[in-house]
Amino acid sequence: MTDAPPPPPRNQDSLGGLGFALGAYLLWGFLPLYMRALAHVPPVEIIAHRAIWSLPVAALVLIVSRRTAELKRALRTPRMVAMAALTAALISVNWGIYIWAIVSGHALDAALGYYMNPLFSVFLGALVLRERTSGAQKAAIALAALAVVVLTVQLGRLPVVAFSLTLTWGAYAFLKKQLPIGPNQGFFLEVLILTPPALVWLAWLGWSGQGHFATGNLQDTALLLGAGPVTAVPLILYANGAKRLRLSTIGIMQYLTPTMIFLTAVFLFGEPFGLVQAIGFAMIWAALALYSVSMFRGRAG
Repeated sequence: MTDAPPPPPRNQDSLGGLGFALGAYLLWGFLPLYMRALAHVPPVEIIAHRAIWSLPVAALVLIVSRRTAELKRALRTPRMVAMAALTAALISVNWGIYIWAIVSGHALDAALGYYMNPLFSVFLGALVLRERTSGAQKAAIALAALAVVVLTVQLGRLPVVAFSLTLTWGAYAFLKKQLPIGPNQGFFLEVLILTPPALVWLAWLGWSGQGHFATGNLQDTALLLGAGPVTAVPLILYANGAKRLRLSTIGIMQYLTPTMIFLTAVFLFGEPFGLVQAIGFAMIWAALALYSVSMFRGRAG
């Protein structure tokens, strides 16, 4: 008599998963303080260092976890490399917009953009994948759209930064799900693709005397070196946490990062937050509450 196969893992939260995810969201929440210390460095130069110094961290994770075989297969598949190049381009644009927003006094816009992300993902799933949406989810999307209208009228223009962050991250997350490779391998592939142009750009900056790395300023050099780990570590923590938590738990925890960015923008960076912004954000928060309730009910049903 043969042994029965082990039962499939239950869809439940684990303490380890909670720790991984919490670590990722807290690190992302504190990231504006790190980027603000690099406010005098052009965003493109910071992006280049994020890619280059993320590569050894991502490689170490793959070696330790013994997941290099899947990466080798991916590198031999032109379609997969092309898809990874597209996601790498999207995440680079997202990084650039985010860094610019933080260092130029638009951290509130960044918070708004990341609050809108889950609602945009629901909209994208319904539009592209024909996924069914509940009445509460439709109401949440409509309320978020109305909040954008309110903020647009107040600004006299679209909240471009928030919108751009939402669109680029939403498209990145959507395409990332289509990439038939593990998250750690996918991240390594993305930074591997970004490294050659990043090296060329930094070499030109060094040759022209415009670079900020290894120029005698130890603080700049250390912060730019650390740009890799502060990029790679949260992503790796998140990838491992998501495997050990229910989707609904991850869905609620993802609001932690934009909330920390919001509080940092208002109370530490002193960005203006008037009545109209309060109304707009309150509408977004109400939309997220509707979405969360709908998600919990769907999981319980």
